[in-house]
Order: sequence, then C-alpha cells, then structure tokens
Amino acid sequence: MSVTRTLRETDRRLTRQAASRIPPGFGKVLSAVEESAESSKLWCGAALLMAACGGWRGRKAATAGLTALAVAQFAANGLCKQLADRPRPPKEWIPHDEAEDRPDSSSFPSGHTAAAVAFTAAVAPSLPLAGALCAVPAALVAVERVQSGAHYPTDVVTGAAVGLGSAWAARNAPRLARRLWLT
Repeated sequence: MSVTRTLRETDRRLTRQAASRIPPGFGKVLSAVEESAESSKLWCGAALLMAACGGWRGRKAATAGLTALAVAQFAANGLCKQLADRPRPPKEWIPHDEAEDRPDSSSFPSGHTAAAVAFTAAVAPSLPLAGALCAVPAALVAVERVQSGAHYPTDVVTGAAVGLGSAWAARNAPRLARRLWLT
C-alpha cells in the first residue's frame, strides 16, 4: 500500500471516528471555542490582554503572536489553499448537523489551526504561562476542525506545521533582517 493511500485511509477513518465519537456536550464546547477563534477574535483578545497587563514582555509576546498569526493566515489561506484544491470531507461521514455549516474553500490546510498554533507558539517564549493557557483553546480548535467535518486530520497537522513555521519566522525575522542588513 502506498504512503498516499495509507494517509488517505487514515484520514477517512479518523475523520469518521472524531465526528461520531465525541459526545454532543463536548462538541458544543468545541464549537464555542471555534466560534470565539473565528476571524482571530480569541487571539486578538489574548494579545490585547497581554499587551495591557504584561508590561514590555506582554507587548513583545502580543506583537510576536499577532505577527505569527498574520503570517500563518497568509501562508495557509492565501497560498496553500489556493495551490491545493482539496474538497472537504464528505457530509455523509459526519453524523451531525455541523457539516452543513462549513466553508466552500479548500480543505488543505486548516487555517484555523495554523493561526491558533502560530499565535500560541510565538507567545510562549516571552510569556510561558500565557503560551500554556493559549495551548488549550488551540488544541480544542484543532480537534473541532476534524470533529465538525471541516477538515481531515492531515489538514490540521499541516496547519499546525504552518503555524509553527510562522511562529519561528515571526520571532526570528528581526534578528535575520539585522544580520542581512549588517553584512
């Protein structure tokens, strides 16, 4: 069996399991967290709180988080989704009504996950406690994207990788730019 075929079968199996095995009450919690993260509201609110209450470290973390989030959104939604025209998981795999409320855009990668991971990973080095607190809704967003039928697990994993890369770029771009400027 080829790697692509194995990934496709694993995606199918995990998507169906996530959509059918998560209890309805927890599904509502996941939906509420995802809704708060929609359009980056949750992450902007967290950045505002960090900047207002965290002193210079809070402002540094907020700036890094929002920069990483913007880079991740551009990479995931502006580039990757345009290049990979992957359809969303079939609605018949999702035994609840959330499959009716999902975007028409490409499934690959998960922009929600990319943004959540980017913000969290960029904030954590400056404010470890804030990073740990942000990791909880970030993980819930990733689970929700599969549970709701909006994404395959590989979309979410790739979104997380885009987020980590974006956080690295946001945190290291100033240092790299100085190096290039001085040489």
